[in-house]
Amino acid sequence: EVQLVESGGGLVQPGGSLRLSCAASGFTFSTYNMAWVRQAPGKGLEWVSAITSGGGTTTHADSVKERFTISRDNAKNTLYLQMNRLKPEDTAVYYCARFYNGALDAWGQGTLVTVSS
Repeated sequence: EVQLVESGGGLVQPGGSLRLSCAASGFTFSTYNMAWVRQAPGKGLEWVSAITSGGGTTTHADSVKERFTISRDNAKNTLYLQMNRLKPEDTAVYYCARFYNGALDAWGQGTLVTVSS
């Protein structure tokens, strides 16, 4: 069974940092491209970042570029999202997801990030 379990969310002040983790199991993690997607309260899904299977290529949405960094440790079957200089508008539930045939076919349950003073 494919499982993606996010952790690391919480309450942080504006300007602060958090690192999200996503533990993968039930599939060969190192062979899949992965992504982070978020959903702010009352809004739709927003793609945040993506990374290729080997970790050699990453992309980020303009809204988080220069602040967020996606990475992965294939030996630990874990995906990460380092978030720096957080803003209130980054408040959202963050999901990790697996790419398959160009679509996101498996999702975690999400972890809530709240940026507030």
